[in-house]
Amino acid sequence: MSTARPAGGQPAARHVADTHEMIRVHGARENNLKDVSVAIPKRRLTVFTGVSGSGKSSLVFGTIAAESQRMINETYPAFVQGFMPAPTRPEVDLLDGLTTAIIVDQERMGANPRSTVGTATDANAMLRILFSRLARPHIGSPNAYSFNVPSVKASGAITVERGGKTKAEKATFNRLGGMCPRCEGMGAVNDFDLTALFDDRLSLNEGALTIPGYSMDGWYGRIYRGSGFFDPDKPIRDYTKKERHDLLYKEATKIKVDGINLTYAGLIPAIQRSYLSKDSDALQPHIRAFVERAVTFTTCPECEGTRLGPEARSSKINGKNIADVCAMQISDLAEWIRGLDEPSVAPLLAGLQHLLDSFAQIGLGYLSLDRPAGTLSGGEAQRTKMIRHLGSSLTDVTYVFDEPTIGLHPHDIERMNALLLQLRDKGNTVLVVEHKPETIAIADHVVDLGPGAGTAGGTVCFEGTVEGLRGSGTTTGRHLDDRATLKDTVRAPSGTLQVSGATTNNLRDVKVDIPLGVLCAVTGVAGSGKSSLIHGSVAGRDGVVVIDQGAIRGSRRSNPATYTGLLDPIRKAFAKANGVKPALFSANSEGACPACNGAGVIYTDLGVMATVESVCEECEGKRFQATVLDYHLGGRDISQVLAMPVAEAEEFFGAGEARIPAAHKILDRLADVGLGYLTLGQPLTTLSGGERQRLKLATHMGDKGGVYVLDEPTTGLHLADVEQLLALLDRLVDSGKSVIVIEHHQAVMAHADWIIDLGPGAGHDGGRIVFEGTPAELVAARSTLTGEHLAAYVGA
Repeated sequence: MSTARPAGGQPAARHVADTHEMIRVHGARENNLKDVSVAIPKRRLTVFTGVSGSGKSSLVFGTIAAESQRMINETYPAFVQGFMPAPTRPEVDLLDGLTTAIIVDQERMGANPRSTVGTATDANAMLRILFSRLARPHIGSPNAYSFNVPSVKASGAITVERGGKTKAEKATFNRLGGMCPRCEGMGAVNDFDLTALFDDRLSLNEGALTIPGYSMDGWYGRIYRGSGFFDPDKPIRDYTKKERHDLLYKEATKIKVDGINLTYAGLIPAIQRSYLSKDSDALQPHIRAFVERAVTFTTCPECEGTRLGPEARSSKINGKNIADVCAMQISDLAEWIRGLDEPSVAPLLAGLQHLLDSFAQIGLGYLSLDRPAGTLSGGEAQRTKMIRHLGSSLTDVTYVFDEPTIGLHPHDIERMNALLLQLRDKGNTVLVVEHKPETIAIADHVVDLGPGAGTAGGTVCFEGTVEGLRGSGTTTGRHLDDRATLKDTVRAPSGTLQVSGATTNNLRDVKVDIPLGVLCAVTGVAGSGKSSLIHGSVAGRDGVVVIDQGAIRGSRRSNPATYTGLLDPIRKAFAKANGVKPALFSANSEGACPACNGAGVIYTDLGVMATVESVCEECEGKRFQATVLDYHLGGRDISQVLAMPVAEAEEFFGAGEARIPAAHKILDRLADVGLGYLTLGQPLTTLSGGERQRLKLATHMGDKGGVYVLDEPTTGLHLADVEQLLALLDRLVDSGKSVIVIEHHQAVMAHADWIIDLGPGAGHDGGRIVFEGTPAELVAARSTLTGEHLAAYVGA
């Protein structure tokens, strides 16, 4: 930094404001962190490394970013804070030098069926204003082009005050919205298979309804039996036309049953309201299976899937309506906008142009604005969130990224690195949690956590430059230059899985034979059609088990034992050994501590202040009643079992008095995927992204199926863990399974027996098979982007 010289020629003293150049963390103890103290340089790119579960996210997101956001929230008036979440202060002694934190994480965008790429990034809002100004015929305000706004008509008397007198006048009100009235802006209509709702040979009292939860013994039974609209003892096939209509289609109606006011609704409106209005992934598995069985979704015949009413579709600019524009690939839409010369809306066109160019700059030019937000992968969602920050004029803020290279081909990683450096060069602090050596290499400063995962991690193993990390001897340092080698021999396929005429999304009538009995990698740049090929043409076939990137759903009460089904055989074994009910050994049921309801902690809501979380004094955080802890199995009570790491539990339930083969089998799979350090009762909310992915893999390994499809299983994995994953995939193939992996990691490509490469580009520049063969043949040919990067990786 240059210093100004006063007239005397001596350098001026450094201004005290320029001395705050570090973010200092002292005594961080969030999750598994063990009194961590670090100093992070501001206006530099710092990468946090370490094995999955070592404490990277706990330090960066759970401590630094969380405290920054909490302190910003405290600057708002108490009234506003009352409407905001009140996070607790992280477990840390001192945080100094914080700046405003902007978090760009991997959380998928909400899968609300009304949310699209356009609505999530404000592109649709800008397009609606553009069409309301320029489109012909002119139909109204921007709302007239929104598929989320219905048309409203009303008429009646209004009271008008004039000259001190009030007078009633008749008025009519019209508001034109863009929503298609048939599908209500969803783009699809549903049709019900009535045979999946009831058995018409039976009466209601005989259990005719086959909808989950619609038992005649509960509330629904009380409502349907007491409604008086039909005879509950009459078989449904004998109902009159009116009775059948009331059972199936009657809208919500107030009724009185045994003196209690209740609301009656026909089966179909009730199902639409309770099941179909929610994201299908959020439904319980048995309800989701019922919906898939009972409901068929077809493209709306009136709007042809555009979600818009006839007026919005008739209003056009240069021959294109707003639906046509939103269906275009974003890179093409940017060119179309560039061709509009309208001085009256010049600022709007400039803003829209910049937004669309940002999509292309970040490698998402292949998307379209009408793409449902819930269908974006974790990597695509993260980059979509980045878009609003690319042109930001803000400086001296802290950008926090969670593995920004997820879902990126090595070709795209170079572009992502350039964007991270661009944010830093504007004067911002950039903190990145990352495993990929290509991104670690561009860091100004590296913080390596470890040495292991879970309780074996949580300490800082190294701080310094990338070169220093390389020679540090830490797990990351030792593996930083690891490069997988091409296999000398590859397995011969035992058969093929044929795909022909695949046209999902951008696929161009793809025909390919996927070999079985081998490890097959499907590669290509982001947006080339890999997921479209596999999820559109392979998933759903008999014997195919798909392990995707979808988030694990679970509250702070969920843990690896409940998620994997491990707790069921353990509870039964405890109950059998002690002659009591299994429900006593559930912290969510009869065995729960009454003071904290089985949570182990008590939350005290202090209004606008942070919620205070304290360990329950009655159960001391064990979550169970004292009487339940008197029951033992193999010398341990249930709380001690839940506190065991997987590796210890595997030994405990494998032999002796506590031997439970069903539990041991699940624990074997958890250890197989490298989760031996997790405790059985650790809340799912505290697991890292890589841990959740492997937990899902362990759960699905028990499924019966001959073909496993894995969607980027290296997500969140440290370089050292990738070797373990490859060994696991080899064991699956050697046991007679076929493994298909959608992957960008060159180590997996090099280890594969067969590669199917899609491309050559993304969106409409992709969707074709550009290579089929062994990794060695791909390296030798170097005919594709994947081939070039794989050749460079293996040093060919």
